[in-house]
Amino acid sequence: MKRQNLHFGFLNVGHLLDHLFMLIFATVAALALATDWQMTYADLIPYAMPGFVAFGICAIPAGWIADKWHRHGMVSIFFIGIGVASTATSFASTPLQIGCGLFVIGLFAAIYHPVGIAMVVQGRVKTGMPLALNGVFGNIGVAAAALITGIIIDTFGWQAAFLVPGVISVAIGFAYVIFTRAGDLESLYPNEISSDAARTSKVEIDRTILVQVFSIIFFTTAMGGLIFQSTTFSLPKILDERLNDFTTNATEVGAWAFVVFTVAAFAQLVVGYLVDRHSVKLVFSIIAGCQVVLFALMMNLDGAAALIVSIGFMLMVFGQIPINDVLIGRVAKSEWRSRAFAIRSFITFTVMATSIPLIAWLHETWGFSALFLVLCICSALIFSAVVMLPKTEVVMRVSTK
Repeated sequence: MKRQNLHFGFLNVGHLLDHLFMLIFATVAALALATDWQMTYADLIPYAMPGFVAFGICAIPAGWIADKWHRHGMVSIFFIGIGVASTATSFASTPLQIGCGLFVIGLFAAIYHPVGIAMVVQGRVKTGMPLALNGVFGNIGVAAAALITGIIIDTFGWQAAFLVPGVISVAIGFAYVIFTRAGDLESLYPNEISSDAARTSKVEIDRTILVQVFSIIFFTTAMGGLIFQSTTFSLPKILDERLNDFTTNATEVGAWAFVVFTVAAFAQLVVGYLVDRHSVKLVFSIIAGCQVVLFALMMNLDGAAALIVSIGFMLMVFGQIPINDVLIGRVAKSEWRSRAFAIRSFITFTVMATSIPLIAWLHETWGFSALFLVLCICSALIFSAVVMLPKTEVVMRVSTK
């Protein structure tokens, strides 16, 4: 059991680092490079797009390799590869060079979601809370990207914001290699066969229902990816513009973003608890409906009100994350689960990549009010899709009896 818990800990740290690395540039661009390189925020952020394209596209081959070769080996490659890539990016001196560095970071970052999350649910019947706890670590990575990057920028410069976490990730990667070689890997998942048998014995999933469920999963994944990327990538700049009375430097902006992200991160624990015991359809519908209201409110707010509503919509954005993973974990068999998560990751992060130029265009043309209008519409589309989820036990809740 201790070995299983330690392995779960590695997976959680991996999720934290995955999101941290993908959002370092968001803070660097907003708070440092715009001044150092004499470029506007809208001109800088498109250089993040290659990294997010790689983040999405490379998820599918990563999931396929993990299913065919070795999930633990892929996680080792993730830790070491993304650390080396981030370290190399710290030496960039032109926008093109930093774009190339972000592309390689995205290439290795693509490994985690199809592989790491498949390992989180492996051997489990009730997956809501493990996925939620793992999700909290991912969200803390989002929060830490803003806070840690802001502090490092003010203290050592923007280059160190890539260098320090890069070195740490490489060290963790070698520790994970030592861990996996120190014992029997199969012992980490003693309940894999029985859990899959228990899952399939509870409900026979009709092919038509399966297609319907996955269609809804992938559609809400696409809309959710746009919402997640737009909020997490833009929040430091949003707070910089709308909290003028609260922020005077990069550290303070990063600190407020950290507060918002950290408070919101724990929404996943509540959602994980709820989807293990109640209807996924009901929980998902409530979250999507709340997003519509909060994004509509945020369009013209600033000051303390903007901060409060930011916490509210990030609670809903983060709370939504584990729901589709719970559904995939329930309907996908172990032998093709990484590929199912890979398709979901591909959709999520491809949409996230395309949202980068959208953010730049909306901000430069109309400001963040237009962005929140777009997010309000996306949330309404998610709500419409969720109400069409079939009333089947596997997509509602797993029996605990």
